[in-house]
Amino acid sequence: MVLVRMQIGKKGLTGEFIETLKKAFIKNDNVRVSVLKAGTRDRAELKLMSEKILGELGKNYTCLIIGYTLVLRKWRKGKNMQA
Repeated sequence: MVLVRMQIGKKGLTGEFIETLKKAFIKNDNVRVSVLKAGTRDRAELKLMSEKILGELGKNYTCLIIGYTLVLRKWRKGKNMQA
């Protein structure tokens, strides 16, 4: 199993980053995205980043925030966000 790791730096979320992330999910189910100090150290902004990434990827993806790392997972079926 290959673990894909990516980083968000001072440029933040760009269109190129989102496209690279989508390409990484073609062959992989899990991607870890590390947010560097230049990216952000604000927890609220980190949450907004994760929501924006999920909005761009679609409903078949979930995100877990561990420290300043986003663990993104692709599911075969869309996850129902309502409990």
